[in-house]
Amino acid sequence: MLAEYRTVAQEAEITLIEKKSKFIARIKPVQTREEAEAFLEEVRKEHWNATHNVPAYIIGMNQEIQKYSDDNEPSGTAGLPVLEVLKAHELVNTAIVVTRYFGGILLGRGGLVRAYGGAAREAVLAAGIVRMVPAVEVGITVDYTHAGRIQNELLTQGVFLADTEYLEHVTFHVLLLPQEREALRQLIQEHTANDFQWREGQEVYRALPLAES
Repeated sequence: MLAEYRTVAQEAEITLIEKKSKFIARIKPVQTREEAEAFLEEVRKEHWNATHNVPAYIIGMNQEIQKYSDDNEPSGTAGLPVLEVLKAHELVNTAIVVTRYFGGILLGRGGLVRAYGGAAREAVLAAGIVRMVPAVEVGITVDYTHAGRIQNELLTQGVFLADTEYLEHVTFHVLLLPQEREALRQLIQEHTANDFQWREGQEVYRALPLAES
């Protein structure tokens, strides 16, 4: 049984300037520690000449895996503020790196905390947050005579249509939340006079904006 969680919707990158220091925050949804580490290494290689590359990530439904590093910034001024931004937004399966190019002016401990934390928050906002909720893959197969009407109903109802397969018959591959299944099945039954096939597959994740339930 899959469990719901929050993560960022997409990879994103932002840039902030603080007292001539450039802070570049890059964030990405990830699934495993290995994927997170590969992302961190990719950013390090891209910004190999940066003064600091400060990483943080959280993996697992219950935040089982957490990692951060100050990357030679004063202890507690960089990695931890970045990690705390992820926690504040209840994000998991998320990796972020805040890169700093030193501008010649010291920021002090408070300034570093504000700059790294601020860059991380801006990156989260740029990427957007989604709820990853359990859904079921369903294949709905109908005759071509019903296909147009059914496709229109799927769009009207806001059903998540992953793919459409045109062979001897038309199969709509949809991802349904538990509360959507029975109502949609009845709707298809009515519009096709029960001339359809309904095949349920595996449970998968479907991304929903925070406002949706």
